[in-house]
Amino acid sequence: MDPKDRQIIRALQRNGRMTNQDLAAEVNLSPSPCLRRLKNLEASGAIRGYSVSVDARAYGLPVNVFVRVSLERHTEDVVQHFESRVRAIDEVLECYVMTGVSDYLLRVVVADLDDYEKFVRKRLHPIGGIGSIDTSFAYGTVKKTDVFPAID
Repeated sequence: MDPKDRQIIRALQRNGRMTNQDLAAEVNLSPSPCLRRLKNLEASGAIRGYSVSVDARAYGLPVNVFVRVSLERHTEDVVQHFESRVRAIDEVLECYVMTGVSDYLLRVVVADLDDYEKFVRKRLHPIGGIGSIDTSFAYGTVKKTDVFPAID
């Protein structure tokens, strides 16, 4: 991937609905080479798809929760079971394998505190194999972006 490909990606991260004409103009290419590069980025998997950014509060899920999970044991079966079950939970928007005190960091969205309690009791606890759950509620957002930094 070269700097021009990265320019294309950053432009699309800012506005995924822009036309090829507008994209080409923004990255200083003519439309045909720009479209060719875009198709190559899609074919290579560098661009995995297109989506819409939605305000969670307007959607009805204003509570953003960060959940640190530690497993009781780290056998392959326990890890695979936990990860497959977490992938199937809609409220979990992101799940990262972590170093440090916790094994996983989940970003969860819910409507309110009661919903979070239901999430823990009905979605997380039944997974089994969990040693501890530590929760932090976000009460504000300082920065959130999907646009990658430029690489020189």
